[in-house]
Amino acid sequence: MKYVWIGIIIFVIGMSFLSFWQTKRSVISVKNFIAILFVYSTTMIGFALVYTILHINGHVVMMENGKTIVASNFFQYVETSLYFSAVTLLSVGYGDIVPIGIGRWIAMVEALLGYALPAAFVVRTVMDVEKR
Repeated sequence: MKYVWIGIIIFVIGMSFLSFWQTKRSVISVKNFIAILFVYSTTMIGFALVYTILHINGHVVMMENGKTIVASNFFQYVETSLYFSAVTLLSVGYGDIVPIGIGRWIAMVEALLGYALPAAFVVRTVMDVEKR
């Protein structure tokens, strides 16, 4: 029975999401939505690479559960950096991985961008509506 409810909820969310682009005077354009997804993805990957490069060069920029992150291979550290970057960009962080040293300043810039990007998206949408 719970799968039926989950299916109904997903269907309702999907239909409401699709309704944004089904109306004749849509406020949200697919072009802007895809653009913001690409900007977020590029920013997230870019900051993850910055954390990884600093780690490779011997700078400790993140700690996990109070200990320096020891990755068994390069890709595991990239995965951890990508997770930390996503959490920092999309929220205020969970606290399981914390920045230290220069990583704090980099995380602050990333968090600021995470707050500024939605505002830029809204401004762009308003400008597109006013052009019509």
